[in-house]
Amino acid sequence: MTATPREIREGCGVRLVDYLAAELTRAGVTHLFGVGGANIEDLYDAVHRSSTIRGVVAKHEFSAVTMADGYARATRRLGVVAATSGGGAMNLVPGLAEAYASRVPVLALVGQPPTGQEGRGAFQDSSGKAGSFDAMEVFTPVSRFCARVDDADLFAELLPRAVAAAQTDPKGPAVLLLPKDVQQAQIDVPVRDVTPTPLVQAATASAASTAGLEAEARDTVSAALRGASRVLVIAGEGVAAADARGELAELARRLGAWVAVTPDAKDVFDNRDPRFAGVAGVMGHTNVEDCLRRADFCVLVGTRLPVLARGGLDQALAATPVVCIDPEPPFVAGIALGGNLRDTLRAVARQLPSRPLPCPEHAGPLPTPPPTPVAQADGGTLSYAEAVAAVEAALPQDAHVFVDAGNAGASAVHLLPAPRHGRFVVAVGMGGMGYTFGAGIGAALATGQRTYVLAGDGAFFMHGMEVHTAVEYAAPVTFVIFNNNAHGMCAIREELFQGGVRSNDLFARTDIAAGVAAAFPALGATWAGDAAQLCQALLRSNARSGPAFISLDCDAREIPPFLPFLSFTESTQRTESTESEESSDERGPVHVG
Repeated sequence: MTATPREIREGCGVRLVDYLAAELTRAGVTHLFGVGGANIEDLYDAVHRSSTIRGVVAKHEFSAVTMADGYARATRRLGVVAATSGGGAMNLVPGLAEAYASRVPVLALVGQPPTGQEGRGAFQDSSGKAGSFDAMEVFTPVSRFCARVDDADLFAELLPRAVAAAQTDPKGPAVLLLPKDVQQAQIDVPVRDVTPTPLVQAATASAASTAGLEAEARDTVSAALRGASRVLVIAGEGVAAADARGELAELARRLGAWVAVTPDAKDVFDNRDPRFAGVAGVMGHTNVEDCLRRADFCVLVGTRLPVLARGGLDQALAATPVVCIDPEPPFVAGIALGGNLRDTLRAVARQLPSRPLPCPEHAGPLPTPPPTPVAQADGGTLSYAEAVAAVEAALPQDAHVFVDAGNAGASAVHLLPAPRHGRFVVAVGMGGMGYTFGAGIGAALATGQRTYVLAGDGAFFMHGMEVHTAVEYAAPVTFVIFNNNAHGMCAIREELFQGGVRSNDLFARTDIAAGVAAAFPALGATWAGDAAQLCQALLRSNARSGPAFISLDCDAREIPPFLPFLSFTESTQRTESTESEESSDERGPVHVG
């Protein structure tokens, strides 16, 4: 017999997986993403019986993790993914690595062979026994907490520790390895204990011991900021994760600051606000560097400022005092203010004059003019600027936008303003191609809001069959595929940095829209031949209740607004004459990856 949620009572005996499903419901989880299999089927059975959590079956475990990741980013709740043992478990690793690097709270529930078969030739054994590899050693580096549940009676202790670890700064994945017999075991539902778990106790004690030092540092920073006339704030994804947009805006208002954003955080500050300076880093705007050079202080909020967010800014950062408000220290020299992001922002702002200050004049996020292309674009293609302008014209202001890696992604980050009331997400933690297909579905199912996925054909060929998942679950996702029949960013790197394009990164032409339309007749997949057709197709997709799919053709030789490419073309166009020697203020070529 298995227990339904109504039958789960304190002190009663139930299957471990039924208790797990009930606890996830109690934690506010509404969806469980994954791919089934023999060693995880009992959990899926419990989720099905619970009727309070929707089980979503993906096409691939990587995409299942990104669905949980997108769910978490769109809702600020815990994302949950489940997978079976063996290859299914291993397919989770790249998605968990992204969540780890981007500090996204995800709980991974990973099936394992029965404990009695470990070390005895079990199929998909990863216990570390008798020469098998150890799953704990695989998942520990990409998780904040990892445990194998060998004793069912310990599960009631391990589950809250895992959830707490995923949701405690720095956030990230937690992994529980669940042998099949442990999942099936009968356990006594524990009497609810209000005592914090050991992990939470440790975090609380640590916070208390450093509170005095943090307050002193905040006072010092606030005093310095009161005397600054020009401040540049660079805000990151942590602002969205902490729901601190209001606190960020208030800080900028009191400082009279310019506000730039990192590539993965375009939605944390109104892109149409007069204070908005643009995107920082390799996909960003030259105005940010200009503001930084003029600033008395640079304040990082919710970002450690990794290379993608600071490319081209290193010289200016070295000459400017930096303050970082984030749970972790920055990647650049500066004063670090840790602790809870919202609380720290409020504490700093309270010590500043309450009257709003106007920000100094600045150019704003003007698009970078495109360089001379490597070759002239073929006829019948859309430029990235034309395509992104069409997306901007149709994009609902409450939509979510998920932007994939590559030339199309760089163009969207640079050119597309974030919707006022939705997320604008770029997976820069690991930069994995194909991330958006699962993540967009997870966000759309979690919120019910129209979600745009902007991706190239390379990303589509990796994980684009999650379109099938969107169709199966009627997810309100609009997939926009920029098809240049190439791994375009790789091809341009080869042309610029290696003296020629290798043919293996250029593909034969593929009509992606026709293929998807044939596979999914109800989807209404279409090809857009120009910007007007693209805009109309997007507007039609907004009126749909389920998914839509639009493909357009781009040219693989068009250089996107990506600083390593732009700085290279600029440097090669400069005269090599000693009379025009580069000044110390010119940054020269920028290299990423």
